[in-house]
Amino acid sequence: MFAANRSRFATFGVIAVLPGELIDSIWMIIDQNLQGVFRLNNVLNFDIEDNDGSVTMRFSEENMTTEMAVDLPFAYSDEFPERVIAYDDGKNQTILLPDEAK
Repeated sequence: MFAANRSRFATFGVIAVLPGELIDSIWMIIDQNLQGVFRLNNVLNFDIEDNDGSVTMRFSEENMTTEMAVDLPFAYSDEFPERVIAYDDGKNQTILLPDEAK
């Protein structure tokens, strides 16, 4: 799951509320911090947290007790969603909002 050579997208809902740098950072976290460290399922959760005005991206996965947080050099905004989801359907990978996943 989440091979870097697959097509990657973000939904319009995500693009409307997150800057491109944060979207790109999610793919970077998957490629550089999660691949090879965790056995990844097809749904990954990323909580977007305020860390003294900067963004902390917290990875978690259902049925997994391990979490990982990455501090990013981007300003936090209250307009950011609390969580985004990365989904891999086996062909394409998409970052979406939780309400778009239903």
